[in-house]
Amino acid sequence: MTAYPGRVVAAPRRRRAGTRAVTGLLHALGLPMLLLVLWGLVATRATNRFLPDPVTIADAFVDTWIGPAFVQDVLPSLYRLGLGVAASIVLGVATGTVIGLTPWLRELLEPLLEFLRAVPPPVLIPVAMLLLGITDTMKVMVIVSGAVWPILLNTVEGVRGTDSVLTQTALSFRVTRWERLWFLVLPAASPRIMAGVRQALSVALILMVISEMFASSAGLGYRIAYFQRNYLVAEMWSGILLLGGVGVLLAVVFGVVERRVLRWYHGIREVNRV
Repeated sequence: MTAYPGRVVAAPRRRRAGTRAVTGLLHALGLPMLLLVLWGLVATRATNRFLPDPVTIADAFVDTWIGPAFVQDVLPSLYRLGLGVAASIVLGVATGTVIGLTPWLRELLEPLLEFLRAVPPPVLIPVAMLLLGITDTMKVMVIVSGAVWPILLNTVEGVRGTDSVLTQTALSFRVTRWERLWFLVLPAASPRIMAGVRQALSVALILMVISEMFASSAGLGYRIAYFQRNYLVAEMWSGILLLGGVGVLLAVVFGVVERRVLRWYHGIREVNRV
């Protein structure tokens, strides 16, 4: 607000918000644009045919992915990725909550969970192929086998860290078990759960690509491996950039969801900073 003799004039909030949006956009795009310029300069001077310039890769991107390949390769990969992440969240949160609320079960399963977490998911692909065949179910299970662990373990630790004073207060007021779970335990564990989901997204994207490189005939991973084997360098780079774009899109969507789910948590942090 700006005061003048005899009147009060509102500050141009919309202009300030627009300036902040433009500044944020410039900060987000500044470094990628600089890297593209440097890449173009290096590629024009280099004689290595395995390092094409950005313009060549952009042309290959349009020719390769804008068309039937988007429906045949990109959409099925995103579908399997979505199923794998959703199954990992449901399985990880449900199992982690039960384990976190049951001390004796946590002590019993802790060695087994640490053993299973240490097994690299890619080595399970041949086993999954033998048990499930070369199907979409196999690829989804490979994604779940790696993406579930960050969510499960973070959920266990988040549930264990629920404030004991709040728990005892809820018991004193005879709050039911389901109400404690829904209004106390899960909200208290939600920051750790969301941290686990953030880690799981990157793991799921990696495993999606790896699962499609084994005995597959469609998908982003298969297509990138096909380009590499046939020395289609620009097309291979375009697939890698597409994967990076998918990762950025996942991060943006996750950021929006996290701000809505953890609105109370970020509000408390802002108050504590003041």
